[in-house]
Amino acid sequence: MTKKILVVDDESSIVTLLQYNLEQAGFSVVTASDGLEGYNAVIEEKPDLIVLDLMLPKMDGMEVCKALRQEKINTPIIMLTAKDDEFDKVLGLELGADDYMTKPFSPREVTARIKAVLRRSTVAIEEAPLKAQDQSFEFGSLRVYPDRFEVFFRDEALDFTPKEFELLVYLMENKNRVLTRDQLLSAVWNYDFAGDTRIVDVHISHLRDKIEDNSRKPIFIKTIRGLGYKFEEPKVV
Repeated sequence: MTKKILVVDDESSIVTLLQYNLEQAGFSVVTASDGLEGYNAVIEEKPDLIVLDLMLPKMDGMEVCKALRQEKINTPIIMLTAKDDEFDKVLGLELGADDYMTKPFSPREVTARIKAVLRRSTVAIEEAPLKAQDQSFEFGSLRVYPDRFEVFFRDEALDFTPKEFELLVYLMENKNRVLTRDQLLSAVWNYDFAGDTRIVDVHISHLRDKIEDNSRKPIFIKTIRGLGYKFEEPKVV
């Protein structure tokens, strides 16, 4: 099935360039020229991924990203920023963006990033082995179904961004193993964030807020001081 990409940018030359190259790469493309139009397009068009400029009229990229996440719309977002923009990538990721790129960029690089984000965030059940389609993780009151992109805590369904979900699954797959922040950056983000471990800490904090009864005294995701994090199965008392 053809993936649909929404490009939101007020520079017509960039929109034209991206639309042409993405369509050449096999994507379906819809466009918007301001933040409000982009937000409405997400609701109406239901794209598979959003390329979102930071500086937009009516609603800037941060506002659009925040509004979508508040509405529990977890469509992957790649944020576009100009070199001179004061953009805090941690803040952007904290609000729910999955990746960011700095202008100027090559269309080939944008296409590669889009494919990478889609590959990491799409639940490709049809590509999974039959025996793995019902794979699940269950630790106490926490249940996770990787192939269905579902998380339940005390039988209540939780909402996760694609990146939060990927991080949680990776931690579970490596339970009882201490993972450094750099290891998590490499495994979950895998480029552009080398050395910026705040990104890991922000996402770990989000996970704890969702799956821990007390995020200050976590029983699942433990901090290993001076090293990183470890996912543990809670002890039965």
